[in-house]
Parts: sequence; structure tokens; C-alpha cells
Amino acid sequence: MENKLKVLLACDTFGPDVNGAARFAERLAAGLARRGHDIHVIAPAIPGRSGTNTEIHDGAELTVHRYPSFQMRKELSVRAMSPFGLKSKLGKLLDELQPDAVHIQSHLMVGRLIVDEAKKRGIKTIATNHTMPENLIRYSVKVPRFIEKPIMRFGWRDTGRVLKKMDKVTTPTRRAADLLEKETGLTDVLAISCGIDASRFVNDTPTSNTEPRVLFVGRLDYEKRLDILLRAIEEITPEIDVQLEIVGNGGEKEILEKLADDLGVSDRVHFLGFVSEAELPRAYERASVFAMPSIAELQSIATMEAMASGRPVIGADAMALPHLIHSGDNGYLYQPEDVQELAGRLRDVLTADEQELERMSENSLHLIQAHDITNTLNIFENLYQGLGEFAPTTEDNLESYALPIGRLSENLRERVYSFRSSAQELRSRMDEIRYGLQERLSDAKDELKEQFDGVRDDLNRARERFSSKSDDKDENN
Repeated sequence: MENKLKVLLACDTFGPDVNGAARFAERLAAGLARRGHDIHVIAPAIPGRSGTNTEIHDGAELTVHRYPSFQMRKELSVRAMSPFGLKSKLGKLLDELQPDAVHIQSHLMVGRLIVDEAKKRGIKTIATNHTMPENLIRYSVKVPRFIEKPIMRFGWRDTGRVLKKMDKVTTPTRRAADLLEKETGLTDVLAISCGIDASRFVNDTPTSNTEPRVLFVGRLDYEKRLDILLRAIEEITPEIDVQLEIVGNGGEKEILEKLADDLGVSDRVHFLGFVSEAELPRAYERASVFAMPSIAELQSIATMEAMASGRPVIGADAMALPHLIHSGDNGYLYQPEDVQELAGRLRDVLTADEQELERMSENSLHLIQAHDITNTLNIFENLYQGLGEFAPTTEDNLESYALPIGRLSENLRERVYSFRSSAQELRSRMDEIRYGLQERLSDAKDELKEQFDGVRDDLNRARERFSSKSDDKDENN
């Protein structure tokens, strides 16, 4: 292909981690790889995966360089890379790869260490910010309440110090970009949607309340405020025979399991942990409604996945969720922490008739088209090449995206059905490709195992011959 790029994504979290930053990095890397670019990823080592290997992520083969890491004390789903000797290792990797661009997904560890090394070598640096200090305070350390604000101010200053070294900084929404500029003094932060490959989630299963089911997908951590969702489930159970499925893991899991038991809803709440890429779309498909009670989302990829699945969405009126959830159109917003209002909104969706569910479903599918990952990939390709510094933002940041919908016009409904049909065809083709890649890797592993077994047998025979000769010499002596 023309203008084939070599890009190095530097990630503090990456698949199989389940969180927004990891999922974005996976989809960005896979999307670029499918376009023919040479994509490398830096990520923490995990049990069973270390060093440089070819891995399949989002249906694409990627070269992943995994460095030693350790389990964070509180967070169960993320490992932190060990800083000892990491900077020099990153420098050697840059010398070996000589990438056109380095795209960091976090300033916390690998991002802050690699940016100076990249600058020394004249390599273009891009950063996408997925974090807020407010999240990190409870995400990784435990501090007394009275010093939380000073630490948050320090956290924002530290974020600014690292990100100001970058050639370009992006974040998923305009609201997140405005916040980043306000707190760090950065300017010209680009608002670029994380994007979504809707073909992975689009389905033809109508949203139904026959078996009322609420779904949450994400980390089980404090800022996700799953305690509010559990209490809301308790509120509506006397009148609605509802089930709640929770996909993901995290530091609050045991606390939430105990709370569900204390509230008397443990028989209705199902903690599914991590699920496979194949199972995740099915979890969305069987849901009646998706709920995101988080108060600190910079975009919420899980909410976008639910919208691509054609599901109504309910979320806290905080940070980026109002950007995705158009209250009254494709779901509802509620005031953060308000259990009664959340329960009321769940009740609205779970008792809605088929026509109303279809309306919200169509509106979700209509809105998600503005987040097509094709646009996201186009913009980042230009940024990696030093083009498009004044590139238009993704369509979700245009004024027309925020307009009320009500019920879609016939023309827009036809577009939604055409979009759904095309996405389902693409999903079938991608499933075939994914299966083919897995077969190829499996065959390669089998071949390597056979070679290893052959070498091991040769060594055993050589050891036996050596041992036999030694025994003969001992007897002669």
C-alpha cells in the first residue's frame, strides 16, 4: 500500500484488560493493521504472555512487546509495568523499530518514559488522554479525604508536564478536551472519538422486555458507582422480575457481591467476570437495557457498544455520558448518585411497549454512526504523518449530532436499516477472518511444539549415549 506507516502504540493497559483505554488501543491498532500498516504495541506482561510475540486482537495480527509488570494492590484487572530499566529498553526498541510515530495511551508510566526517548530520535509523538486524576486517586492509591484535592491538583499538573512534550494531544470528546485544557494549560487539544467498529455488535434481535435484563460492562471500581445500580435494582424488583448481568472485574467485586447479598438481590445479580470477544456481543444482544452509573467517563466505549447493539442506554448525567445518551431519545440520563431517579429510568425502559423500545433502539443505531471508527482511523493516519493538525473533528462533535431526535424520519430509518444490514454482513466476514487467524496461529503452535519435541528427543538420546559411554569408561577403569 502507499504510505505504509510503522506506528508504535505505548500502552499501560492493553488486552486482555477490560477498560476503555485498553479497548480503544486494541481497536485502533487492529484497524490500522487491517489497512496494511506495520503496528507494534508496548504493553505490560501478563501470566503466559511476555516478551515480543504475535497476538490476535480484534481479529488482527499485532506485534506486541510485553515488559515485566506487577499486580497493582487494589485493581484486579490492570498490571503496572516495572519501571526498573524500562527507559533504556524502550530506547533500544525505538532504535530497532525506527517508527514513524509513537502514540501513547497513558502518561503514567510508559508514556512519560518513552516520550523523551522518541524526541531524541526525532520521532513524532501523539498522545490520547483517557484518564483523570480523580479516577486514579481511588484507582491505585488510598489517601485520606482531606488531602484528595491537593493530590488531584498535583495529578493534573503532572499530566500537563508530560502531555506538553507531545506533538499533538487528543481526547475522546470536546467536553474532555475542554477539561484537559482548563486543568493543564494545554491548548489545541483535538476531540476525536475513540470510534467503534459497529459490525462487531450490530444484530437483528429486537430489544425485548419479555425477560427484563439490565447489563453493565466495565471495571468494577469506585468511580463506576455500581452500588447505585444495585440499590436501584433492589427498588424495582417488587414489580419487575429483572436480572442484572455485570461483565468485568476489579477491586470492588467482593464489596459489590456482599452488597447484593445484603440487599437481597444476589439471586438476580450475575457477576460474569471477563468474557471472550465472541461472548461480549451476545451479552449486549440479550440485554433489555444497558446501564452506566459511572461519574468519570471520558467517553465510555461500553456505552457505544450497547448503542451499536441497538440497545437503550441509561447513564449518570456526568462527564461524557450526556454526549452519548440523548435523554428521551435513545435512553435516559439521571442525576449522579440518585438511586430513586435511576430506578425510575430503569422502570421506564423495562415496562416500555415494543414501539417505544424500537424507537430507542433505532435512535441508538442512528447516533452511533457518527462514531464510525473509519473516521477515527483516517484522522490518526494523518496525524502520524504530520498532516491534519487542523483536521476536522469526528462527526459526533458537530452541532447536528446534539439535536433532539424524537422519532426518526422514514429516510433516516432506512439509513439505519441499511447500516444494520451492511454491518451484519461485515461481521460475518470478520468472524471468518478471525477464525482463520486463530487456526493459523494454532497450526503454528502445533508445528513449534513438534519441533520442540523433536529437539527434546534428540537431546535425550544424546544424553543417554553420553551416559552410556561414561558408564563404559567407569567399568574399564
